[in-house]
Amino acid sequence: MTLHIRPGLFTLALCASAAIVPTVQADVAEQCQTVRFSDPGWTDIGVTNALTSTVLEGLGYQTEVKLLAVPIGFQALTTNEIDVFLGNWMPAQQGFFDEYRDGFDQLGANLEGAKFTLAVPQFVQDAGVESFADLAAYGDEFDHQIYGIEPGAPANESIQSMIDSDDFGLNDWELVESSEQAMLNQVGRQVRGDNFIVFLAWEPHPMNIRFDLAYLSGGDDYFGANYGGATVYTLTRKGYSDDCANVGQLLANLEFGLDMESGIMGTVLSGDADADTAARDYLKQHPEVLAGWLDGVETVDGEPGLPAVRAALGL
Repeated sequence: MTLHIRPGLFTLALCASAAIVPTVQADVAEQCQTVRFSDPGWTDIGVTNALTSTVLEGLGYQTEVKLLAVPIGFQALTTNEIDVFLGNWMPAQQGFFDEYRDGFDQLGANLEGAKFTLAVPQFVQDAGVESFADLAAYGDEFDHQIYGIEPGAPANESIQSMIDSDDFGLNDWELVESSEQAMLNQVGRQVRGDNFIVFLAWEPHPMNIRFDLAYLSGGDDYFGANYGGATVYTLTRKGYSDDCANVGQLLANLEFGLDMESGIMGTVLSGDADADTAARDYLKQHPEVLAGWLDGVETVDGEPGLPAVRAALGL
């Protein structure tokens, strides 16, 4: 597992001694002074982690992000190795949710209206591939491959199950597992060459702006209705909001938007800024989102949270 300490912090998380963090109020429990996030390596979760961490740091907390595949992240919640997972896409992660249900708390939705299913370039749909049931007829054009994301992702498991069960006549097809960025690089290459490709796609994500893509119908049994219509929830380790009520209040307040996430993700993926910088810039440009997020939230010193975060952002 890789541990990433957010840049700009003046101390190493978890290894910091009490003498190094004198600004933290004595009655803030030690286990609450550093908030630990899980990130599956997805740009959208990198962005939401960065937004939340920017706010927390403005309140006087420290943050850590651990890069963990989805199943490992669920396990880490149950063993108290992380505190927060902002990327519980449902129903795509229903299996892991059910398996580890007794080991975490679900605070509520942080994003509504998301989509997550297979997609093709628009010119492929125009050629006749409109649904999952159309794929097999064009197997040679697709090289009998479906491009997924990182190994262990629930969506990959859904694709593999579809192949194994020979649904839609895809039993001789191959799931190509790779990172999100590697998958999108392959999509870009295929699109530039006017070649067929079918791949996992989702919104929010700047791929919806970068590519003229079309979501495939007919995958309800594997990705859910409405093109894998999804809601993204915030999970915490069991009892976290009781142990760390102030942070728990912030997490319960968090609501992100499709345009918000896609815009910030576009900045990150274009190389114009890293997630931390892009998140900070967004909050400086859209400070109106802070009032709702910080309703009832204080700094570690017990002061009102909103003015403290605004000051930290230079507003």
